[in-house]
Amino acid sequence: MGSSVRLWDTSEFTLPLPPGHPFPGRKYQALRQLLERAELGRLLRTPAPVDPGAVLAVHEAGYVERFLQGQWSDREQKRVGLPWSVELVRRVLHSVGGTVAAVQDALERGIGVNLAGGAHHAHREFGRGFCVWNDLAVAACHARDLGVDRVLVVDCDVHQGDGTASIFAHDPGVYTLSVHGATNFPHPKVAGDLDVALWDGAGDADYLRALYAALRRALEEFRPQLALYVAGVDPYFRDRLGRLALTAAGLRARDRMVLEIFRERRVPVAITLGGGYTEPVGIAARLHAQTVRVAVDVFARR
Repeated sequence: MGSSVRLWDTSEFTLPLPPGHPFPGRKYQALRQLLERAELGRLLRTPAPVDPGAVLAVHEAGYVERFLQGQWSDREQKRVGLPWSVELVRRVLHSVGGTVAAVQDALERGIGVNLAGGAHHAHREFGRGFCVWNDLAVAACHARDLGVDRVLVVDCDVHQGDGTASIFAHDPGVYTLSVHGATNFPHPKVAGDLDVALWDGAGDADYLRALYAALRRALEEFRPQLALYVAGVDPYFRDRLGRLALTAAGLRARDRMVLEIFRERRVPVAITLGGGYTEPVGIAARLHAQTVRVAVDVFARR
């Protein structure tokens, strides 16, 4: 099954950011190079842009239109943390399209991978924290349109998925599970269905134990038909914006645990990469590549 895994790649859609900007745009090109060197380049595909009409199922129409037309206010740009540009519009359209494509792959093949996405800070009427449109929410709504009644979001980015929790706060068909740093952005957080807040410095053992217990609870309470997994690598101990202390081995164990649980239970899973802010960016790229290799390995076994 490993050969049937497709990797939706948007690394060609670069952003014109000023020197020193904290958004790690270069890691996506570095990740592509690593995957090509690991002979996984044959799995790379460029996703189609999402239909903006599909985004209206999640985001307020005025917010969508202002972004597309370059009519963001200074406050909106500051809140997102990215300057508006035509290149940003193009990247967001294709990145959200990549998560929709990954969900389609998951439903058809058991596994789908977007080499970007996880824009979990985007709320219905605004973006924040480098997140413009919430691709997780758009893809979950796409799955619902295809007849999936129960979607589980497992968010392992070090930052709580406040936007996703807010969008689906009153939707019983989407269950949001977030495992994150207690003292990290955002402030305040938005309660999801199950939030696991870990204190600064939590390492591999504490993290994996907490995540396993949370996954078991979510699966028992909700019995999902599809999972969206945000495999952020910012819990890594050297991450600039994270405050946890996972090692590369701990992140690998996390990814394998999550994916094997879903595979054993025959729950299709779509992966987005989420955050990773190490310097140099090559470290984050290697950690993301590790996630991809784990996914290919887990779903190659029958």
